[in-house]
Amino acid sequence: MILSDTHIHLHFPQYDADRAKVIERAIKGGVGYFLNIGTDLENSRQAIEIAEQYPEVYASIGFHPHETKHAGDSELAELAKLIRHPKVVAIGEVGLDYYHEHSPREVQEKILKTFLGWYEQFGKPLIIHCRDAYEDLMNILQSFQKMPYRGTLHCYSSDAATMKRYLELGFHIAFGGALTYKKNDALREACAQCPKDRLLLETDAPYLPPQSKRGQRNEPSYMIETAECAAKLHGLSLEGLAEITTANAKKLFGFL
Repeated sequence: MILSDTHIHLHFPQYDADRAKVIERAIKGGVGYFLNIGTDLENSRQAIEIAEQYPEVYASIGFHPHETKHAGDSELAELAKLIRHPKVVAIGEVGLDYYHEHSPREVQEKILKTFLGWYEQFGKPLIIHCRDAYEDLMNILQSFQKMPYRGTLHCYSSDAATMKRYLELGFHIAFGGALTYKKNDALREACAQCPKDRLLLETDAPYLPPQSKRGQRNEPSYMIETAECAAKLHGLSLEGLAEITTANAKKLFGFL
């Protein structure tokens, strides 16, 4: 059995004391691929550095919506230089977050459109972050002509009806530990209705641990709980779910 964690931040300081052990535990537990996500310029460089050290780890470069206020022209120019790195398999995370609004909405939108231009130019799939902004995100995505899209809505948090609109644009849908939370029936319904060939799993570690680990630092070995939940929703064995989602991740991101 091989699972794929399609959204993790292994380079974050929460792992500085035991990063190698965290990765080792995950691999022993069945996680064979990790997509390490950058959230600003320096952070993206760090994501690549970790990917260079481990054959199982790949990287994505981007500006999280919270950090877009720091994405000036010089920072974006430096970030663009990293796109062709052989371990960089995706662009993002980038998107819209209206829950916290650590960056102004107009700045988030401007940077998102910049990244959509990079997507059109370089052809690497997108990692989209969206929180409380699904309608505005949809309008922006529909305004670009390069459809269907290749990419994923990471840590999906809305309902089945909204999900279907993004599926129509071509996106994969990634579910994380929140799928296991007791009050998330609407999210479980979305997962159950997600076509198997568009389904991905992730942790967003060190954040959003599954139900049994809530309050703890998340790590990729914990994604087995999320995988078991998704498998049950789709009437599959854990091994069958792992096979399907890892095949999807390999096809989308080019994992070897």
